Amino acid sequence: MDYCGVLDVSEEDADRWRALLQAAKANGVATAILSNDPGGPQADPIREWERSGTVDAVVLSGEVGADKPSEEVFQAAADAIELPLNDCVLVDDSIENVKGAVESGMVGVLYQQFDRTVVQVTGLFGLDGDF
Repeated sequence: MDYCGVLDVSEEDADRWRALLQAAKANGVATAILSNDPGGPQADPIREWERSGTVDAVVLSGEVGADKPSEEVFQAAADAIELPLNDCVLVDDSIENVKGAVESGMVGVLYQQFDRTVVQVTGLFGLDGDF
């Protein structure tokens, strides 16, 4: 899941994302944030999602040495959650990143609005609930 443009939203939508991600984790779905952030102290708000236990891993392109939409950074995210690349789903607000993910063997979901994306994500992972 991307951070900028997806998770850096209003507090209400961030809470909805947290609830969705926690439900996914409760159903055995490994979760990660994959961001083109360079890393360093300014990435602390992104890392907080992992520190709080909301996601299992945070992968920053600046620390990997490759940016989305390269397969290398997608593979780094898959490795961080110990899954094969073709078992991963990318939710991103950039069509280029989604296209790159699909070309790398992932499922890609274009984020435009939470209420639309939640339908796709819950369907992909068989999640129930109001988010």
